Amino acid sequence: MKRAMRQTELFTKTRKDAPADEVSRNAELLIRGGYIHKEMAGVYSFLPLGLRVLKKIENIIREEMDKIGGTEMKTAVLQNKEIWEKSGRWSDQAVDTWFKTKLKNGGEAGLSFTNEEAYSSILKQYINSYKDLPVYAYDFKDIFRNETRSKSGIMRGREFYWKALYSFSRDEKEHNEFYEKIKTSYRNIFQRTGIGHLTYITFASGGSFSKFSHEFQTLTPAGEDTIYLDEGSGLAVNKEVYNDEVLAELGLDKNKLVEKRAVEVGNIFSLGTKFSAPFDLNYKDQSGKEKPVIMGSYGIGLGRLLGTVVEVLSDDAGIVWPESIAPFAAHLLSLGESEKVLGESEKVYQKLCQAGIEVLFDDRPGISPGEKFADADLLGMPYRAVISERSAQEGGIEIKQRKEKKGKILSVEELVKTLSETEKSAEEK
Repeated sequence: MKRAMRQTELFTKTRKDAPADEVSRNAELLIRGGYIHKEMAGVYSFLPLGLRVLKKIENIIREEMDKIGGTEMKTAVLQNKEIWEKSGRWSDQAVDTWFKTKLKNGGEAGLSFTNEEAYSSILKQYINSYKDLPVYAYDFKDIFRNETRSKSGIMRGREFYWKALYSFSRDEKEHNEFYEKIKTSYRNIFQRTGIGHLTYITFASGGSFSKFSHEFQTLTPAGEDTIYLDEGSGLAVNKEVYNDEVLAELGLDKNKLVEKRAVEVGNIFSLGTKFSAPFDLNYKDQSGKEKPVIMGSYGIGLGRLLGTVVEVLSDDAGIVWPESIAPFAAHLLSLGESEKVLGESEKVYQKLCQAGIEVLFDDRPGISPGEKFADADLLGMPYRAVISERSAQEGGIEIKQRKEKKGKILSVEELVKTLSETEKSAEEK
């Protein structure tokens, strides 16, 4: 991705209003800022600024998955009917969110709504011995779900971009050890993307796979889930499994739980042999005995995570991006049409480019200072740097953080140093 961009090169424009049918705060701000384009309910295109954020989230997730032994691959979106019939999940009675399509040469294919069968079918070709395990394979891909309702902006879509990792282990012990590692990885991901302080590991239904799964729920009034949170321990229980027996089994003190609204930003499941058995996904142990592979599933919706960040961190003026995932570290504003301001603005932009700073340069002519300030607040870059007649008279550039009320004047050298340190700190986190 380009580390610097002129706003006159950016074909998108900010707008005062979002579509009348858009009721979610996250999509409203992202549409107004030109980050996304609404195709229809639950379906959004990512425009240049939005794609930059999405890619930064993807890279954070990739780094955390690789740290714990993940191996990245890419699975097909079009899915073979026969594979899904093996697990019993092809019929619309079993799964009512399928998007299916007719093939011209006869038969049907489905668009991925999840990935368990795809991975089991692929790994069947490569796992034979205990020496082939464990395997921790993951990919990023578009997923399609024919949801009845899609009213939460990019936090609930019919088409969305996600990461799914599947673990293939020799036994429960090996599986459980990895399961604990992924909990830590997910905490790191949400911390690095700016919502760790609002995100809690939550006991939820394990469905037909296990007694419990674990969700990572971020507190927001816009959330679709109700959770009961123990603020002391940081643990929570989803309303769907909330009862006295469950509370006792976990120690949770019923008197200390607080009811909250939240949005699920990630989930992890123990799958057991639910998806290895239908595919005869077995391995031979050291004594030559054949045993089933134990599986786990670990998902994060990247668009949902992006939307959640906007939902919980924005203010009345617009988006407030964490430094780690902001499309640019700084928004450079040139105010005024004098040769002095224009010349100084160009010089500062070139200095930032040479230093490798991620900067969006608002070089748009004929736009009032008030409009540029409003757009900068809406777009939400971590730093705003302003060059004007006043700042030039005071010997530099006025810089302020997105939520600061008042800025300060820095020389171009000090500006480069400040932004370089900011970027380095964000990368290290």
